[in-house]
Amino acid sequence: RSVYDDQPNAHQKFMEKLDACIRNHDREIEKMCNFHHQGFVDAITELLKVRADAEKLKVQVTDTNRRLQDAGKEVIAQTEEIIRCRVQQRNITTVVEKLQLCLPVLEMYSKLKEQMSVKRYYSALKTMEQLENLYLPRVSQYRFCQIMIENLPKLREEIKEISMSDLKDFLESIRKHSDRIGETAMKQAQQQKTFSTALQKQNNVNYGRNMHLGRNRILDSKNEITLKRTFEDEDEHEEEVLTAQDLVDFSPVYRCLHIYSVLGDGEIFENYYRKQRRKQARLVLQPQSSMHETVEGYRRYFSQIVGFFVVEDHILHVTQGLVTRTYTDELWNMALSKIIAVLRTHSSYCSDPDLVLELKNLIVVFADTLQGYGFPVNRLFDLLFEIRDQYNETLLKKWSGLFRDIFEADNYSPIPVANEEEYRIVISKFPFQDPELDKQSFPKKLPMSQSVPQIYMQVKEFIYASLKFSESLHRSSTEIDDMLRKSTNLLLTRTLSSCLQNLIKKPHIGLTELVQIIINTTHLEQACKYLEDFISNITNISQLTVHTARLYGLSTFKDARHAAEGEIYTKLNQKIDEFIQIADYDWTMSESDGRASGYLMDLINFLRSTFQVFTHLPGKVAQTACMSACQHLSMSLMQMLLDSELKQISMGAIQQFNLDVIQCELFASSEPVPGFQGDTLQLAFIDLRQLLDLFMVWDWSTYLADYGQATSKYLRVNPSTALTLLEKMKDSSKKNNIFAQFRKNDRDKQKLIETVVKQLRSLVNGMSQHT
Repeated sequence: RSVYDDQPNAHQKFMEKLDACIRNHDREIEKMCNFHHQGFVDAITELLKVRADAEKLKVQVTDTNRRLQDAGKEVIAQTEEIIRCRVQQRNITTVVEKLQLCLPVLEMYSKLKEQMSVKRYYSALKTMEQLENLYLPRVSQYRFCQIMIENLPKLREEIKEISMSDLKDFLESIRKHSDRIGETAMKQAQQQKTFSTALQKQNNVNYGRNMHLGRNRILDSKNEITLKRTFEDEDEHEEEVLTAQDLVDFSPVYRCLHIYSVLGDGEIFENYYRKQRRKQARLVLQPQSSMHETVEGYRRYFSQIVGFFVVEDHILHVTQGLVTRTYTDELWNMALSKIIAVLRTHSSYCSDPDLVLELKNLIVVFADTLQGYGFPVNRLFDLLFEIRDQYNETLLKKWSGLFRDIFEADNYSPIPVANEEEYRIVISKFPFQDPELDKQSFPKKLPMSQSVPQIYMQVKEFIYASLKFSESLHRSSTEIDDMLRKSTNLLLTRTLSSCLQNLIKKPHIGLTELVQIIINTTHLEQACKYLEDFISNITNISQLTVHTARLYGLSTFKDARHAAEGEIYTKLNQKIDEFIQIADYDWTMSESDGRASGYLMDLINFLRSTFQVFTHLPGKVAQTACMSACQHLSMSLMQMLLDSELKQISMGAIQQFNLDVIQCELFASSEPVPGFQGDTLQLAFIDLRQLLDLFMVWDWSTYLADYGQATSKYLRVNPSTALTLLEKMKDSSKKNNIFAQFRKNDRDKQKLIETVVKQLRSLVNGMSQHT
């Protein structure tokens, strides 16, 4: 670089210097060669000497090699054969080792296929698990192993589908067999209850034997025989008892549960099972529309529900986690609400008390059965109290018809008894006691009619029917006694009372029938205490108990009797009105006939004969009826005089009317009904008597002078009444005496009438102003 960096002639100098260096090196090489030349020559010389020996050695080696090669050919062949055999041996050993690894895998897979073919799916899953975890990892490099690995999930899915199909078949099976399972469970519960009842009776008998050994020996032996037969019947039933496992094969649900648990899908299976069972529960709880028509409809409904929950209870106790107590309680509460709503609705359609009673018995067995499986049933017994009210309503409706039939068939006449036997038959049906009647000889008549003992017997039958519903309700005797009394009170105060009221109001019931009805209600009222004793005897509850209700029959029969009495008064008045309507007065007659009107005499004869029938009535009733009739007759006669359509009345008509009123007063004074004091009954006609006396005597000066005084002779005569009648007479005088103005006496009488009319009007006006 220095050369190139120097002056232009520096290259020449560099070349010169390079040549000088070359020459120096050549001289050194030459010197070195000259120094080693002799050694080189000596080496060449020695090498030439060795050459001849090397040729000889080569020939010898070649010959030796030839001979050696010829000798080693057989060895080589043997050696190659040995090598080949050893390779084969090694390969065979390797194959055996690999086969020893693969054979268990193939055997397990074959076992798996066999298990699948015989439907041992749970074992197949265990085999799969062993294949995957233990055998297949050892031979995973082989192709057949990969095929197996790919097939195992498919086999698992196939097992799941098959087990799910089996589960669906199981669910369908238990849905079909639920009613039979429930029917069997309810029979067992009923047999157990019968057994317990018989055992309790036997214990009571044993206790009674110790207390009254001699007196009750025969009774005890009978009860022992009964209990023995009960035990024998139980033994026979036990041999025939079928459980849920006998009726339904539960293996599919166990198998499916295990399979899904092994596959890790246990929760999915639980959810599916519970969802399907909830759907089945809703189907089971849905009643048929005609269920209320027959008891078989209710029995089938209850059997299906019991069967459903018996299966759930069985699943609860034989599996872990598939069904929990919380789940079953939740399902039961849902079902219970639905059952109560269904029964409340369908029971309301029942109009037959026998069907309602059978429904109650079914509900009791249904509740007892499920209670035995640990399900709470208190709400069902509460529902029974609602159904009891419905049962009572149907009983009341049925007994209403019975009462009506009894009343329709009654002849409303005293019961004739020809001999002692007939008398005892009547007394056995109705608690009748009458010492005076007992003294009479046969034949004789009992005061009440045939309906009384029939009504009494029907009331007792009603109590028995009501008691049937109260049985098996797990209630105390006090509560049952209270229920019986309340239902009996409803029968008396509502049903029987309504029937009596309707009977009394019927048009064909006459006065004689009404009198008999009053007598009948009196005897029924007296029999109420015997009904209370009857209830106390069948419930073993003393009437002295503080909380014991009382029968309201007294008020019922009193109300009916009062209604009958009122109807007697009404019918009497109606009959009086009928006679009044046929009255035919000649209001313009100049003189009376001298005898009372025919219609009035017929009316009085009717009243007299009617009051003779009242001799069996209580005195006060007969007196009230008589007084009411007389007052109504007096009022009707007064209204006849004051009728606005009657425009004129002659003095002769007044005299005729006076004769009729006299007959009424004579009838009142004849004491048609005993018990009236003095002339009390005659006072019913006092208004008419004073009014007629005033016109007959024409004593206007006294009337006007004494008006308003307590001692007035005509105190009961109202000025407006006198004015109305006087104006009618005034009009009659004007019409009948056209020439009265030409006779001085008639003119004076006319002026007197006008003067009295003016004074009466002033009195009437004064009264109205005062009012």
